[in-house]
Amino acid sequence: MTHFFQFDTLSLLFAGLIVLGSVPNLFYSRGYMSHISRPWHYRIHYAAFILSMLGVVTAGSALSFLLFWELMSLTSWQLILTEAEKEPETTLRAARFYFFMTHFGFVFLLLFFLIVTRGDLEAGFATMQGIAHAFAYPTLLFFLLLLGFFSKAGAVPLHVWLPYAHPAAPSPVSALMSGVMLKVAIYGIFRFFLTVLYPWPLEWGVLVLVIGAMSALIGVLYALSEHDIKALLANHSIENIGIILIGFGMGMIFDALKLPVLSAFAFTAALFHTFNHMSFKSLLFMGAGSVLHETHTKNIEAYGGLIKSMPVTALTFLLASVSISALPPTNGFLSEWMTFQAMLGSSHIDNMSLKLAIPFAIFALALTAGLAVACFVKAFGITFLGLHRSANARHAREVNGMMRAGMMLMAGVVLALMLFAPWFIGRFGAALAALGRRDVTPLIFPDGIWQMHSVAIHGGVVSPLLLTLALLAVTGALWFGMRLLGVRERLHRTWACGYRTSARTQYSATGFAGPIRRFFEWLYRPEEHLEKETLAGHATKFDRSRYAVHVTPLFEKSLYDGAARAANFVSYWVYRLAHFEQTRYAAMIFNLMLLVLFSYRIFAHEFSWATFALESVVMIVSIKVLIIGEKR
Repeated sequence: MTHFFQFDTLSLLFAGLIVLGSVPNLFYSRGYMSHISRPWHYRIHYAAFILSMLGVVTAGSALSFLLFWELMSLTSWQLILTEAEKEPETTLRAARFYFFMTHFGFVFLLLFFLIVTRGDLEAGFATMQGIAHAFAYPTLLFFLLLLGFFSKAGAVPLHVWLPYAHPAAPSPVSALMSGVMLKVAIYGIFRFFLTVLYPWPLEWGVLVLVIGAMSALIGVLYALSEHDIKALLANHSIENIGIILIGFGMGMIFDALKLPVLSAFAFTAALFHTFNHMSFKSLLFMGAGSVLHETHTKNIEAYGGLIKSMPVTALTFLLASVSISALPPTNGFLSEWMTFQAMLGSSHIDNMSLKLAIPFAIFALALTAGLAVACFVKAFGITFLGLHRSANARHAREVNGMMRAGMMLMAGVVLALMLFAPWFIGRFGAALAALGRRDVTPLIFPDGIWQMHSVAIHGGVVSPLLLTLALLAVTGALWFGMRLLGVRERLHRTWACGYRTSARTQYSATGFAGPIRRFFEWLYRPEEHLEKETLAGHATKFDRSRYAVHVTPLFEKSLYDGAARAANFVSYWVYRLAHFEQTRYAAMIFNLMLLVLFSYRIFAHEFSWATFALESVVMIVSIKVLIIGEKR
């Protein structure tokens, strides 16, 4: 098996991403072990999980890719079950959901590889490209890849497993799954779209762009409504995968329109945001895990005031929050700026479908950026600022040295992606050049590392290093001025308009998100619960009230619950056939075999209208005679 592994530029780039995401996690995980009830189960599957991700990105054949992909899915599934005894019902439900969704995608990937290798799974990627070009239905291959990789990446509407799996998993695993594992699916998208399925029609890029825009907007909207800190971060993974897909979709569109420079610029933006999301989302999950480690709850409403007792966690969480909110000059800002510039570079293109899709994507990304800021003001402010909202928050202390080391190392990765952006963008350009694309790094940095240029006509310019130096200079001048003038601090009780300041008078996460929740009520459809403390059925003089809002995701309620009901109906119908009408059951199996054989001929060989009409008549007659029978 000469093609079992391959180490080209793209493989090494994503192997580097996995290493950058895993090494700080190893330190953090070592410190988190006191929270793990089954340490050996955790260690074995944790190591196998990291190795399997490295195996996926260095696989050189269909067989090795599928082998490591399945190993990655099974080990992450077992890691979700590590702490099942703490919340057995919730954890088991999340694990079942994840197991189903990951194997749902695996089925489509297996079908894709069976077609493009003609059953020889030891074939390399170059062989697949020739077979795919000769295949009569390339759009079928496109949708097989879309369903296979988007279900793992968490793109809408295949995103519903993320808010269940991430909160159920141990926090180091959540950081790896969201920060690293989702990017393995992005690797698959780059690998097979840019090689096996290339070239592509314009419509494919438009579809990827629209899916990305919907994922970004829906992810951030549901994140705003969450009070479980890990579910909030999981929804933000959906948002950021959407941003990556927006960049990738624009790259596909520009490539289909024979605009190689703009195409390479958009693909570079997608790769840059892939690395950025790995860094700040891993750090956010580490921070959330540290808070959970000390307070023993994932409910944001039970936090507050933790910046005083957990300063390292608060500072690193703040850095990641600023970066994911795309505030300048962070690395998150730079990759989103490049994505915006790629979309704005399409203004001269005269195509009706693009005149609808691209403005929608620009609107979605702009709204997403604003809502992300609001969401992380809520996440950081309610968690770390103000007064303690519970006894657990009051007694919380900073986590141990290994966990702090993991967070500080990942904070270093975030800062490196900002300060050394030109070097990283050069690596992305080299990876794209190895795939036959244009390396646009010299066009992005024509005047050296001090300025980033858009390659679009009348594109913008930004200087992240100058912005960073200006912020440091202003901060230093303020500090020096305070020292020079001898400014003194005065501590006094907070004035609250005559009311006694307490945790109950602070903003809550529910109250903060209230205006946005009411504006998007058509999407949220919230279930509101108001409980009042009573005495013998009568309201007490000084009663306590509890207000809670529960939001069930629209896709889960409409698409997945409906599909589950349909599956139950069909399974009951098949059960009745199998047990009470054996003749019709055998006839149904026979007709299914006919359908499979006829479909295989159509998709694997040639299509003929005459043969198709004949086979359709045979199927109809067979169903009428063998299954429906005579009316009684």
